[in-house]
This record gives sequence, structure tokens and C-alpha cells, in this order.
Amino acid sequence: MTDRLMLGPLEDLARDPAVTDVAVTCDGRVWVDAGDGMTEFHPRIAFRSPQTVRDYAVQLCAQLGRRLDDACPIADASTVGGVRVHAVIAPLVPQGAAISIRFPECGVPKLAALAVRGLMPGAWLPVLRALVAARATILITGGTGSGKTTLMRALLAECGRRERIITVEEVRELGALGIPDHVSLVSREANVEGAGAVGLPELVKATLRMRPDRVVLGECRGEEIADLLRALNSGHHGGMTTLHADGVARVPARLISLGLLAGLSPQALGMLAAGAFDVVLHLERNRGVRRIAQIGCLVYDRGSLVGVPLAVWDGARVAYGQSWAPFVRRWCGGPP
Repeated sequence: MTDRLMLGPLEDLARDPAVTDVAVTCDGRVWVDAGDGMTEFHPRIAFRSPQTVRDYAVQLCAQLGRRLDDACPIADASTVGGVRVHAVIAPLVPQGAAISIRFPECGVPKLAALAVRGLMPGAWLPVLRALVAARATILITGGTGSGKTTLMRALLAECGRRERIITVEEVRELGALGIPDHVSLVSREANVEGAGAVGLPELVKATLRMRPDRVVLGECRGEEIADLLRALNSGHHGGMTTLHADGVARVPARLISLGLLAGLSPQALGMLAAGAFDVVLHLERNRGVRRIAQIGCLVYDRGSLVGVPLAVWDGARVAYGQSWAPFVRRWCGGPP
């Protein structure tokens, strides 16, 4: 697998640092998100037919060592640097292929720069830095493309230079973190004979034998939740992971559904999750604008896991709950 992906007609987009997402539809139209939502882009060399789109998708995936054909009509792969390609071909789509390409932010994003760009209120910047410095375990939630990976990379950039960080991903998106002692693990699909697969649960278990200072799971989406929660409840502080959810209050339901896949009862999952995660950072995206909309925590109360928002930001005003001041005192050691 090479970090240099030849994009052909879309090469110009790869050079634009503002571009985060590119999509090619089955009819060959190209759509680009450069911070203002998806808008149509007209490449200098057009995709003239559905077959051309399909051939382009196959060629992209071949560069990344992934099959894309009638026997394997879905492919998801990435470069070492975190450029991610997802492709689906006919007959799963009406014709040709549907292609999605996600570009990581150039370089390692900084929390201060993200605050200037509007990802968070300025008053939250020292709180986030304090959470990392105090080795809080952080759960980052939000929808697709809301900025979860970008925020995680910025938080990891705040870690000490002497910390050993082990990251686990299904498909590499974190890329280079600029951390000297960083090991990046990625899952492996089975070969054509159906053997050799290495899943996220096995990789999460492996991290604990690698003397980590922080265990980072790029995205929690299945039964690996059980191994992650056990790790985070056994003295491994300062870890991070992301989760698809639509608000702090909805996080418990998402975690419980994943726990059931791993054979955990809602009660067991609730107790483990409340002890594992110190804070929930929830992101939202509106017309291409990404922001931390909520900061919250998970509480196990009367046999149920509850997501409690501590602070809410609508992009203009911040509303704080009664528990915000104790939360800030605990992690920042001073007044809010």
C-alpha cells in the first residue's frame, strides 16, 4: 500500500487543503465539500460514462490493495496518511460505481487553530487541553463527516512527547500524528480462502500487551466495545474513541446496542461505560460548518446509563448546566 494515491481527473482536488470530501455519483458527476457543504465540481477530464466511473473506482482500490469486482462489490481502504476511499459498484448501485473519498487535514491540526475556525468557543480550549493533560478518557461522538477524527488528532497532538500511544482502526484515517512513540494498528480482512482475518477485538486486546500510555480506537462500531471497556476499566487512562451518535443523551442507547453484539447486558454495559469514559464531546455539522455542540458525561443511575449534557453551544451562545462548574474544577483545578 502506498501513501501516494494517483487520482487522475481528481488530482487538482487533492492539492486543495480546503477539500475534505469528494463524491462521484454513478452518472459521473463530481461533488466536493470544501467547508460549505457539497457543491458540484467540473473536472478538466470528465467521467463520460458509468463504465468509466466503474473503471476509475477499480483502479483506485487496486492502488490500495483492495479488490473491487462482481465477487467483492464494496471496498473500503485508505493510504497510510489517512486518505480514505469507499466504492460500491453495480448492481449494488444502479450503474457504474459510487465513489467517496475523504482527505485528512494537511499536517496535524491544532486545538487553537480549530477554535479560531469555530469548532468550539474559545473558553472551551483550556478545558480540552486540561482534559488531555489530566489523562481523562474521552468519547467523541457525532454524525458522519462531523469532524470526529480531526478533533481526535488535535487532542492527541496535545499529549506529552514521551507518551506511547497505540491506535487501532478498521481503516486508517488518523494518519501520521507527529508523535515519536506511536504504533498504528489496522484490521485485516480475510483472504480469498476466508482465512487470515484480524478484527478490531483482537487488535484492542493486543494493545494491552504493547505497554501503552494511551489506547486509542479510531471508531467503536461493534463487539470490540467489550474489550475496549474492559481495558479502560483496568487502569488504562487517557484513551480516546469515536462513536456515531446524535447527541450526548443518545449515547447510552448506541453503546447498549453495541454491547448486545458483544454479549454484554445493558446493566453490565452501563456500569462499564460510566467507569470508562470521563467526558463526551459531541460534534455536529451544519452546511459544512463543524462544531462541538455539547460537552457531557455518562452516569450510571438506578440501573440505567444516562448521558448528561454539561454545556451546549449553538454556534452563538453557550448554555451551562449545574454540573459544569464541578466538572471544570475537577479537571482544570480552578474556577470555570
